[in-house]
Amino acid sequence: MTDNNVLHTLGIDVGTGAVKIALFKTTGEESEWLAKRTERIRKRDPYKLAEETMDEMLAEAGLSRDDIAYIATTGEGESLKFHTGHFYSMTTHARGAIYLNPNARSVLDIGALHGRAIRIDEHGKVLEYRMTSQCASGSGQFLENIARYLGITLEEIGELSQQADDPEVVSSICAVLAETDVINMVSRSISAPNILKGIHLSMGNRLLKLLRATKVTEGDVMVTGGLALDTGLVAAMVEGVEDPKNKVNVDIAGHEHSIYAGSIGAALWGAFRHKKLADLGQLKMAS
Repeated sequence: MTDNNVLHTLGIDVGTGAVKIALFKTTGEESEWLAKRTERIRKRDPYKLAEETMDEMLAEAGLSRDDIAYIATTGEGESLKFHTGHFYSMTTHARGAIYLNPNARSVLDIGALHGRAIRIDEHGKVLEYRMTSQCASGSGQFLENIARYLGITLEEIGELSQQADDPEVVSSICAVLAETDVINMVSRSISAPNILKGIHLSMGNRLLKLLRATKVTEGDVMVTGGLALDTGLVAAMVEGVEDPKNKVNVDIAGHEHSIYAGSIGAALWGAFRHKKLADLGQLKMAS
């Protein structure tokens, strides 16, 4: 790179279901989002997929790996051999949320395997967090299993859920038992919309409890992760906010680019770390 004040950084978020990559250019204190890519893993090698997708992105942007000052990974991306550094997903989602919504003071990161509530400050620093238990029925994998059983696609879940007229709430926090509940509902001819809305209400209330446990009771909440695009779940959480029992007065919303929050945060933290190392004269040591 000819201009030392200009940094190109990559954020690579390797998740359970998809690889998300964001390319940024940072000039001084200004950051510009240049490109983004999402690839569903679908039984492919996630690390090979990440590398191939990254190289395609760079070629389209007219850049090479040598032009990238910092390749930052998050999620399960630490095993990528070519990465410069790795950041914990909680910190990258927090930073990505602030980038997408500067007014956000908390994050609900809902991925394939878990849900997580994170309280943050105006800079995206994590102040406190809570996570669902490993077996909780509050994850993308659980919803994917239910969709498969109901014979619908993941993309249909949100719209169908919002068509419910008499939702059947799933009470179990164990995914296995919750799936059994759903099987019983189908045998009782409960409609797919009412089953899905019931699941969404159960998940939403559980996530709101996590939020309350982080001492978040007001302000903007950014939904990130794969389920941020599930409009039915977001609507159920908004509905849950209106329930006085949940004791939260927040504005919950996703963003059209919420799925990239982790990769955005990784790229921005990569630029920050590169500058710090440069100031300390430790760039060669870091590489």
